[in-house]
Amino acid sequence: MNVTNVAIIGASGYTGLELLKILISHPNFNITYVANSEGSMRLKDLHPCLDGVYECDVQKADIDEIAKNSELVFLALPHKTAMAYVKPLLQKGLKVVDLSADYRLKLDVYEEHYCEHTDKENLTHAVYGLPELFRQKIKSAKLIANPGCYPTTAILGALPFMKYKKEDSAFIVDAKSGVSGAGKKLSDVTHFVNVNDNFFAYNPLGHRHAPEIAEKLGIDFENVSFVPHLVSATRGMVSSIYMQVNGDFDPLAVLKEYYKDEKFVRIRENPVDMKNVAGTHFCDIFAKRKGDTLFISCAIDNLLKGASSAAVANANLMMGYDEHTALPIIAYVP
Repeated sequence: MNVTNVAIIGASGYTGLELLKILISHPNFNITYVANSEGSMRLKDLHPCLDGVYECDVQKADIDEIAKNSELVFLALPHKTAMAYVKPLLQKGLKVVDLSADYRLKLDVYEEHYCEHTDKENLTHAVYGLPELFRQKIKSAKLIANPGCYPTTAILGALPFMKYKKEDSAFIVDAKSGVSGAGKKLSDVTHFVNVNDNFFAYNPLGHRHAPEIAEKLGIDFENVSFVPHLVSATRGMVSSIYMQVNGDFDPLAVLKEYYKDEKFVRIRENPVDMKNVAGTHFCDIFAKRKGDTLFISCAIDNLLKGASSAAVANANLMMGYDEHTALPIIAYVP
C-alpha cells in the first residue's frame, strides 16, 4: 500500500482538529509533523479529546524539518499567515493544501477584500479545490486553494442552474452557520451569552466570501447579495439561495442529472437541514421553483465539507488515491 507522509501546520483550531481526526484513520496518509504557533507540547495537551487515540509532539513550524519528514502539507492558518509558508514549501518540492483564503481569488479581487498579496507568482498556479468543478486540475496540482464554507454551499447549490439564470438579475444567498465557523478565537459576538438562544446576521452585504461566490460562478459581484448569520449551534451550515430563471425545467430533475456521479452530493425531496450532514462530507441540496423564482437550499458541515474533509478529498486526488478515502459518512444524529 502506498503511503504519503503529511504535515499539519495550524493544528490548534477547529479545522486543524478535524484534519487530525480524519488523517489518524486514513490508510494512505501518515502524519509525520504537527505544528502550531507555539510548539513544545504534546498533542493530548492541545486536544484532550485525542488522549489515548493518537499521540505525538506538537512543534513550532520549521520549514526545513517539515521538508525532511513530509511530502504534502495542510495549512490550517489564517489568511496572510498562510501565504508566508506556501512559497518556501513549494520551493522544497512539497505539495500544499491551503485552507485559508490566500489563493482562492484573482489578485485584484483578493487585495481589494483582504490584504496585499506577497506570493503573486504562486497565486497564478493555485487550483481552486472544489472537485465538482475542477477535479482533473486538482489531480495534477501542487497547490490547492481550499474553498470557503459559505461559497461551497452557494456554488454547489447554484451551479446546475447557472445556464437558466436571467442575465444581470440578482443572486441572493441567505446563509446560516454554526458558531464554530467563526473560529476558536474568543470575541463578543461568539460569547456564549450572546449566541445561546440567539440568531443574528453579521457583516451583511459586506462579507469577504461574496467575491469568492461571484468569481467562481461567473456572476457580476454587484449582483451578489450575501448575508451570513450565526445560529445557536456548534456546527453545520444551510444556505438559502434565490435567483431569477428562464426556461422550462424541473429543479429536482436538473439537480439529479447534474450530480448523478457525485457520491457526496445528495439531492433531497424536501428542504435540507444541518443535522443530517453534521459530522459528514455530504452536501445536501433541495430546489423548488415558483414562476421565475428559483429557491435552492444547500447544507454542509462547515468544518468538514466546508473545510477539513474537503482538504482531505483534494489531497487524495493530488496524491493519486481514491477521492473518497477516509471521508466521514456518518452524521451526528440525534
